[in-house]
Amino acid sequence: MSYLKRFDLRRVPQSDPIPGSGQVPNSAGGYAWEVDDWMRLRRFLILGSEGGSYYASESALTRENAVAVERCILADGPRAVAEISRVSEDGRAPKNAPALFALAMAAGIGDEPTRKAALAALPRVARTGTHLFQFATFVEQFRGWGRSLRRAVGRWYADRPVDALAYQAVKYRQRGGVTHRDLLRLGHPAGKVSGGNPSLAVSPQHEAMFEWIVRGTVAEDLPRIVHGFVAAQAAQTPKQAATLVREFRLPREALQPEHLTSAEVWAALLEDMPMTALIRNLATMTRVGVIAPGSDGAAKVVEQLGDVERIRKARIHPIAVLAALRTYGTGHGVRGRGMWIPVREVIDALDAAFYAAFENVEPTGKRLLLALDVSGSMTVGQVAGVPGLTAREASAALALVSAATEPRYETVGFFAGRSGFARQGRGRFAGRSDGLTPLSISPRQRLDDAVKTVSRLPFGGTDCALPMLYAQSLEREIDTFVIYTDSETWAGGIHPVQALRDYRRASGIDARLVVVGMVSNGFSIADPADPGMLDVVGFDTATPQLIADFARGSL
Repeated sequence: MSYLKRFDLRRVPQSDPIPGSGQVPNSAGGYAWEVDDWMRLRRFLILGSEGGSYYASESALTRENAVAVERCILADGPRAVAEISRVSEDGRAPKNAPALFALAMAAGIGDEPTRKAALAALPRVARTGTHLFQFATFVEQFRGWGRSLRRAVGRWYADRPVDALAYQAVKYRQRGGVTHRDLLRLGHPAGKVSGGNPSLAVSPQHEAMFEWIVRGTVAEDLPRIVHGFVAAQAAQTPKQAATLVREFRLPREALQPEHLTSAEVWAALLEDMPMTALIRNLATMTRVGVIAPGSDGAAKVVEQLGDVERIRKARIHPIAVLAALRTYGTGHGVRGRGMWIPVREVIDALDAAFYAAFENVEPTGKRLLLALDVSGSMTVGQVAGVPGLTAREASAALALVSAATEPRYETVGFFAGRSGFARQGRGRFAGRSDGLTPLSISPRQRLDDAVKTVSRLPFGGTDCALPMLYAQSLEREIDTFVIYTDSETWAGGIHPVQALRDYRRASGIDARLVVVGMVSNGFSIADPADPGMLDVVGFDTATPQLIADFARGSL
C-alpha cells in the first residue's frame, strides 16, 4: 500500500500534474489545463487585461492575450472577426476597447479575406465616434493607411444618415488626439472636402456636414443639432444653455464646461438623457441638486432605471451598473474628488437595474453549489478596467444573478489554509479552519452590501477542490458545481477534477462543473475531455443563461 502513497492516480497534489492529462503549469506553481485560443480570445474580448492579475502585470497579460488573438486570426481570420463582431454587437462585454483592438489586429495582420471581413465589420463594432477614434489609434500599430482602410473609414461617415452623423460629430469630438477632421481627411468621402471619390459618393447634406467638421463652415441646411451646438458654444449664461438643450436636444458634450455646474442645465439634460449618460452622471446630478430625496429628478431617474426594455436596447452592461452602484453609494469619486449624499431610491433602482441588464434566465430547478474563490489572487487587479472592482467582488455579484433565478442553491466562499473561517462537520471539515464557509449573501440583500460582505473575508492560497470535498464530506446533494475563479489553483492535495469524480462516485450523482473564468489568463480547472465540465467567461451577459442550460443538460 505504500506504493499508492507515492503514485495514486486518483489523488494527485495540485503541485503535480495528473499523469497523462496534458496539464500545464499555471502562474501560481500548480497545474491546470490550458484553455484553447478561442476561449482565450473570448475572455480577452469580455474581461480585457486592464489592471493585470495577481501573477501577471497589465502589460504582460496584454501581451499574452495579444499573442493568443494573433494565433486565432492567423488560424481562421473570418471566424475570429465573426467572434469579435458578435461579442461587441450583442453588448456582451463591459468595454468595447478589446474588440476594437482585436478588429484592428485582424485588419492589419490577417490575410486578404480576413482584412476584408474586418473592415466590413468596422461600422458594427465601431458604433460611435469614440470607437472609431480608438480603432484608428489601434490599427496604426498593425498597418499603414492604405486604400482599403481609407475607404472603410470613409464609408463609416458616408453610410450614416446625416442626422446621426451630426450627433456623432457633436457628442464625440476627439479622443486621444484623434478628431473627425483627421479621419475625414484620411477617409476621403466624395465631395468638396476630398476632391471626390466615386466609390464614396454622398449627398449634398453630407458634404455640408463634412465642410463644417473640417473647415467650420456653418451652412443653413445643416442638421438642427449643429446649429444648437454653435449657439451653445456662444451662450452667456446657464439659463441660455438650458434653453438650448431643450430646444435642440443637445447632449452634455455640446455645452461649455462652466455651464455644467448648474442645476438648471442638468435638469434640462435629464429630460432627454440617454441611459448610458444617465448612469455615468448620477453623482454630478446629485451634487448639483437635481437628484434629491423626493425630488422630480430622483423620480425620473428611478423610472428610467426601472425600464428593463430601455436598459437592454441601450446595451447597458451589468458591470457598468455595478460600477455606478459602487461609486454612487460611497458618496465620493474614485480618487476622492467630488462629494455627494447618495439618494436611497437611486441606489435601490441601480440594484434592480443590475439584474435587469442580464437576459431573462429560466430557473433550472437543479441543486447548485455556487462557490466563490476568495483566495489572495482574486483580490488583486480589476475586472474590465473598473477601478477597485476585484475578481473576488465581481464573482459575488455574478453569483447573485444565478441565485436570483434558482430556488435550490447554496453559496460558499473558499481558500486554502488553516487561518480562515471554521466549518463544523464531518471528515476534514470537523472543528478545523479550512478556508471554506457557507455565505449568507442572497439577492434579497442589496447588491453592494453583498459585495462588501465578500470583500471583507480573509484570504489565503487557492484550492479549487474544496467545494467538491465539502459537498462530499457533508453529503450535500449537488447537481452542478459553479466555481468562480481565476483557476490559479495550487494548494490542495487533490486536483479539482479528481475531487469531482470522487464526489460522483460517492454520491451516485452525475454532477457537473461550470468554471466561470474571472481573469483573462490561459488556464482552467475543467478537463476539456470531460463533457460534464464547461468553461464560461465571467461577466459575459450570456453566462447566466449558459450556466442554466448546461445545468439542465441542454448543452
